[in-house]
Amino acid sequence: MEIKNTEKKTFNSFDKNHFINTNYIRPSKFKELESISQLENNLINVGSNLSYSPLSFAKKSISLELSDFNRVLDFNLKDKEITVEAGMNLAEFLNFTLKHNLWIPQIPGYPFITLGGAVATNAHGKSCALDGTIKNSIKSMRIFHKKNGWINLSKDENRDIFDLTIGGIGLTGTIVDITFKLKDIKNTNFITKKNRVSSLEECIQILKNKSRNNNSFIYSWNMATSVSNLGNGIVFENLVSDEVEYQEISLPEKRKKNYFNPYLSFWNKLSISAANQVFLKLNNLNKKEKKEKFLNVIFPFYGKENYFNFFGKKGFLETQLLLPENSIDDFLKEFKYLFKRHQPTITLLSFKNMSGQQKYFRFEDDMICMTLDFTNNKNNHTFMSELDKLCIKYQILPSIIKDSRLDRSTFEKCYQDLKKFKEKINEYDPNRIYKSETSERLGL
Repeated sequence: MEIKNTEKKTFNSFDKNHFINTNYIRPSKFKELESISQLENNLINVGSNLSYSPLSFAKKSISLELSDFNRVLDFNLKDKEITVEAGMNLAEFLNFTLKHNLWIPQIPGYPFITLGGAVATNAHGKSCALDGTIKNSIKSMRIFHKKNGWINLSKDENRDIFDLTIGGIGLTGTIVDITFKLKDIKNTNFITKKNRVSSLEECIQILKNKSRNNNSFIYSWNMATSVSNLGNGIVFENLVSDEVEYQEISLPEKRKKNYFNPYLSFWNKLSISAANQVFLKLNNLNKKEKKEKFLNVIFPFYGKENYFNFFGKKGFLETQLLLPENSIDDFLKEFKYLFKRHQPTITLLSFKNMSGQQKYFRFEDDMICMTLDFTNNKNNHTFMSELDKLCIKYQILPSIIKDSRLDRSTFEKCYQDLKKFKEKINEYDPNRIYKSETSERLGL
């Protein structure tokens, strides 16, 4: 069979720290997917290539992109179940399900992420304290593996591979379709409430006090431009509106081309401080409670892409950490000491509650999630290396999806369940056919 659409393509991680020119193919049929897989020694899957870490490419792997696999295969309104192909993005998916007042609540914050990518990274959204990760909405899957062929996965069929595939960053094969269990959503409007906080400790305390049973999405925005304002900010709480009338929405299904790509970073301590002050003042002027639309709440970065473009050609650094409750106070003390000592340039600091049961290297547990964005410079790399030491000391879990500079030593010391994943996947795929830069860097 003749293979079409084969080409060389330059891929980059979303944080712009990794680039590679590699072989790339976009199959449009199942038989084409099979044929491509047989021709190549090493493979890796591409969704929308929006992951911060380089999960979609490697030097010796051909990248398989499934954007042509984006159909609804089955929909059962009575049982609230839907089967979709993995190349469908979140906007396409929600435009279909929301017409029936249904959705999955574990929606990551950008509408063009593919469902296959969300499953492979075990994605979560703002509702992660209530609803956990996308794992909780998956009923079954079908994958294709170069040696093992077509495999049906669920808790009742090939359960071990099902478990390895969710959050397995594409290492078990190509996710082709997924069956989701849907939930009712009574309204697409939200009510957003705001609470001012003046310190990291106050912010954490409010997050702890907010019940996970109140059906709200809770997260914070905190300043981190100086020692004096560290932690000053706002805790946001989104609740689905009680309005009886349901308003149909239509989400954008394609990304707009963005031509604003400055070479140098616009973000520095002065510009970050100014932007933070403006944001804080605008929120102080606004009402403490307001109605917000679905798109603004669920996809907060849509329409705000210039935040990332402002980092320039060098890109940015991000780390996302799961902080155990029993050591969070000690961690924050050392974090503030390191902050004062290194004075890192932080563009974003945020906290939220998460829930779940940690397994393998999936980023989930009943912990507080801390997110930090940095400009890409030597001082910030040094600061993040110091944070790595705190992760090991306090058994903090760093996200391999968000941090593309995380090293193998730190990763292995933080994830105690890692050995089991390696044993199981080596048994399933001794040749380790599916490889990415991230999997090779971390020894997966």
